[in-house]
Amino acid sequence: MKKRLNIILALCTIIILGSCTKNDLPVYTKAVVEYDAATWNANSAGRTYPILTRVPGYGRPVSSSDPALSRNSPGIKKFRVNLVGRQFDKPVTLQYDLFTGNGGSTAVEGTHFKISRTLTIPANSNFGEMEVEILNPGAPPAGQTSVDILLILNSVEGIESSVNYRVIGLRVAQ
Repeated sequence: MKKRLNIILALCTIIILGSCTKNDLPVYTKAVVEYDAATWNANSAGRTYPILTRVPGYGRPVSSSDPALSRNSPGIKKFRVNLVGRQFDKPVTLQYDLFTGNGGSTAVEGTHFKISRTLTIPANSNFGEMEVEILNPGAPPAGQTSVDILLILNSVEGIESSVNYRVIGLRVAQ
């Protein structure tokens, strides 16, 4: 009886220990850029990107305590851009633009917002900040409750834009 129990225990030990696999950590060889808020927040219904109504904190999802995006609180809003992969020993200048997919932005540049279309990731860093200046154009037309700003990160030489996290939407309450 003892011999059978020892054999069963030995077989169970072999099966349990033999089923372990080594978990290889991913090594990113290519540099990729992405919007930090796009990685933390769920995509909007029918879209492949999130539409934010608040300015998110860095490294976390948007919460109800974050400041709202509204024409009544104009000013410069900052959004973090992540560099995934190796760091560069010189500053990296990235370009972003208005996204024209899904009907594009309903906000008018110069009336509802201003953007510079470039941002810099400092040397030996994985993060940069994109600035969007929200403007107050005055009272909205009847029935207009919000406008959308859709922004896309562009690939530059040696740095790809992430397929899943390169677009972000900002819904500005009117």
